[in-house]
Amino acid sequence: MSSSRRRNDRAGSFSGNAAERAIIDIGSNTVRMVVYGGTMRAPVTLLNEKVTAQLGREINATGRLAQDSIDLAMRGLKRFALLLEDLGVEDVETVATAASRDAENGPEFLQQVRSLGFAPKLLAGEEEAEVSAQGVIGAFPGAEGVVADLGGGSLELVRVSNDQSDGATTFPLGTLRLREYHEESDDGVVAMRQRLAGKLTAGGWGKPIDAPLFLVGGTWRAMAVYAMEMRKFPLTDPHALELSRKQVLALARKLAQEEPEDLKRVPRLTAMRAAILPHAAVLLQALLRTLKPSSVTFSSWGLREGLIYSSLEDHKRAQDPLLAGVSHFAASRGAPAQLAARIAGWASEAVPTGDAGSERLRLSATMLALAAMQIEPNLRVPLAIDWALHKRWLAIDAEGRAMMAATLAASGNQLDLPKHLKMLAPLEALEEAICWGLGIRLARRIGARAHKSLQVSRLLRDGDRLVLRLQESHQDLYGVPVEKDLKLLADRLQLEPAVEIVPDGTVWETPPEDDWLDAAQ
Repeated sequence: MSSSRRRNDRAGSFSGNAAERAIIDIGSNTVRMVVYGGTMRAPVTLLNEKVTAQLGREINATGRLAQDSIDLAMRGLKRFALLLEDLGVEDVETVATAASRDAENGPEFLQQVRSLGFAPKLLAGEEEAEVSAQGVIGAFPGAEGVVADLGGGSLELVRVSNDQSDGATTFPLGTLRLREYHEESDDGVVAMRQRLAGKLTAGGWGKPIDAPLFLVGGTWRAMAVYAMEMRKFPLTDPHALELSRKQVLALARKLAQEEPEDLKRVPRLTAMRAAILPHAAVLLQALLRTLKPSSVTFSSWGLREGLIYSSLEDHKRAQDPLLAGVSHFAASRGAPAQLAARIAGWASEAVPTGDAGSERLRLSATMLALAAMQIEPNLRVPLAIDWALHKRWLAIDAEGRAMMAATLAASGNQLDLPKHLKMLAPLEALEEAICWGLGIRLARRIGARAHKSLQVSRLLRDGDRLVLRLQESHQDLYGVPVEKDLKLLADRLQLEPAVEIVPDGTVWETPPEDDWLDAAQ
């Protein structure tokens, strides 16, 4: 480790996360640097900075990168170089896409980039599509369908199946190039859509895919944000938003008719995105009418994350991205996965995982519930609910987020759930999660998270009773707070609370945490 890295670790520059890796993406619209930390299976974004250089804005007219765009890009890249040096980040990958690929002076520009100490790799269109597909595969394990990656200079389409990609095709249909397809007439949208559909068909994508369509790129994400704002959706992260084809067609039709000035007033939409959304919406109409996907999912993981995921060893790729991300987050807040697994296992015999939930979801919620105990009581429950609903977790849907939030609320003894959770999950799923949370509350109440307390106690159902068994040496752990929490859980399960004292050294039939410990590894 370099001396600068050691200094930054001691300084805690990123709240306990060391800056491990950086990706610099030289695109047609923006030049962006993202610095990552944490586990690379679900990396934490420590710094995300861009320069809107619009390198590709004059390529159609002149065939070249505009000089003022080059100057702006280089100004940003010089800053990036200094930041990376001062942060001690040595693992830096730089890639360039459509604008640098298509411009006559692209090679000269990339040589200037090299003079700063970077080693830019110029991606072919098909290679760009395949890397973006890896990002989708990493974010959505088992993904099947087609990935549509929209950048400033190009649109890439590629099929994904069985953790592999094939059939990659690149089209010169980036957001900076869509204006030329717009016809200034009463039926301008119709004519534009037909021309774009013709391009897709000529490129070999004229048949229905009968599978999900995954949308990658900042402009698509801006559409997802717009849809969430219009629907007053309780979640804020556009990643993993899934809509039916009918819903997305309605969204695209509405956006195609919007004026950029009106879109600028929509919360969380930048002026740059507002300017290009109407034309991008027409492209989306062409995609939907041509490919006829079964559903549409918006992905915040694409090219940059695909570079990270594709470089991982096989055993790291196989990790559950939800558990990987939550465990790193929770461990840095005093809640290691092993402790969460013991607590989840301890409670699971009396409060089993039902049809609505899953062990991975329950374990993730348990880790977050334990981490929340490090927060001041007046902030604990609302902040924990925000963690569940709004942090960038992977491989989890809206219902799963709501169940995690309900677990965290119940662990903090807030049983009157926020109304918006009921918009995201059915009542039976939320009730299951509440019982998870009350089980966590009882487990940590008994012995203040001490491992010994989980070894000398057992929680189980016996007929119509919820029984807490304690070995004699620790029978005094049954204090008033434990009595109250046992009754709280029993009432929720419609059981009678009971306590049984058993001899020291009693061996429980099956250590309940064993399976959960395996899941946490």
